[in-house]
Amino acid sequence: MSERQLHREHQSMSMMYGTYADILFVLFPFLVIGMQRLWDGNLYEMLMQPDLSIAAAILAGLAIGKFVLGLVTNRDLGVYKERIVFFIALTLFVVLGPAIILMLSIMGGTEVPGFVAFVQPILLIIAISLYSTAVGISNILTHEGGREGNAASIEGYSTDVVRPAQAGHAPLDLPRHTGADSW
Repeated sequence: MSERQLHREHQSMSMMYGTYADILFVLFPFLVIGMQRLWDGNLYEMLMQPDLSIAAAILAGLAIGKFVLGLVTNRDLGVYKERIVFFIALTLFVVLGPAIILMLSIMGGTEVPGFVAFVQPILLIIAISLYSTAVGISNILTHEGGREGNAASIEGYSTDVVRPAQAGHAPLDLPRHTGADSW
């Protein structure tokens, strides 16, 4: 594996760990609420409360923020600008809108229909997926901001421009076990 590929792998792993840390940080209060409801014997009640819709709305809002960050960071996206705007619209209409409607309907005091127990987890899964996608796109655009040919790198094709060496380590850069040191 070349030095450049190893560097990309380190950046990719750091981005993945950072993304999952963000998601876990958002979901932690809801996990605590779920554990308390499990302790009380009311785990099914969590699916009928607006908790998962609130978590999905938070993650959808974070995803929209990351998509917008990618748009304003790199202005010369060409045809890829429409794709990012599509993801913003998708996040609004598939996750954020339904999550807000479910929150308001559940808190309205009327009988909560049974399908809510299935819709809320699906919304949360879609929100997590869209947030992960948004972080990836935003990181590509912000790290590639000073380079030419950014549109090619969005599709996964690398450009031939060499970046200067950076001082320090990437966030969450984990040391690798090389096998040289023994336990």
